[in-house]
Amino acid sequence: MRHFQFFTRRVVWPSLLMLVLLFSAASPSAQEDPQSQQNQQNPAEQAIGGSLPAIPGLPAMTVTTNPDGSEDYTVTLQILAVMTALTFLPAVLLMMTSFTRIIIVFAILRQALGLQQSPSNQILIGLSLFLTLFIMQPVLSVINEDALQPYINEEINAQEAVARTAEPFHSFMLAQTRESDIELFVGIADNGPIQTPEDTPFSILVPAFVTSELKTAFQIGFIIFIPFLVIDLVVASVLMAMGMMMLSPLIISLPFKIMLFVLVDGWAMLIGTLAASFGV
Repeated sequence: MRHFQFFTRRVVWPSLLMLVLLFSAASPSAQEDPQSQQNQQNPAEQAIGGSLPAIPGLPAMTVTTNPDGSEDYTVTLQILAVMTALTFLPAVLLMMTSFTRIIIVFAILRQALGLQQSPSNQILIGLSLFLTLFIMQPVLSVINEDALQPYINEEINAQEAVARTAEPFHSFMLAQTRESDIELFVGIADNGPIQTPEDTPFSILVPAFVTSELKTAFQIGFIIFIPFLVIDLVVASVLMAMGMMMLSPLIISLPFKIMLFVLVDGWAMLIGTLAASFGV
């Protein structure tokens, strides 16, 4: 009890007294005249002897109707649309370009060689990206000439630029898609027959294109896998004939597979085959 009284007298009461003094010292400044606060907050107005003119804001939500019936949106809405479209860029890269076929073939090649981490995923993805840019260069050139440059020069509006951008992608995907895959998704969608291939909507063309790319990639991967599988079988047979059953055939066959791949210039052959499969 004595300790509690000592703590109250020496600590608690001085602390409360200090808080009361601080609040009492701060209260006059908080109750200043509103006119004096306005003068303190606007020293620039006092310097020029008057109030500053109000700066009008930019129109953020404005739609302009053209004489031909089309509509133009403000720059704010256009930037919002572009930033939203950028979130779909990975999906466009995977589903509407040659990236899917290339990365699957590279993954199958690494599995066939028996290498788990070399080349690494970063190297394979980087190489696939640059090969995709190389293969898609004709499509990107057409988009730049017919859609991007006219839009930058304000010769066409945003809707026309988007329509012109979709046409080269549609032609590229249609050339790489099998008719059987298109018929499959047309039957699933139950939208009725399509008169011409050019009339195929993106809702049907995109999944059909991805299905065709997966099938083509696995066909190329099967051809790549055969010579390395033969080497594994030969090495395993030799080791079994020698009675070395406890030794893993992968340890012996890996150097031979790497040597075979290097001697035939496998990387150049594979990349050339992939590019030729797209008609480049």
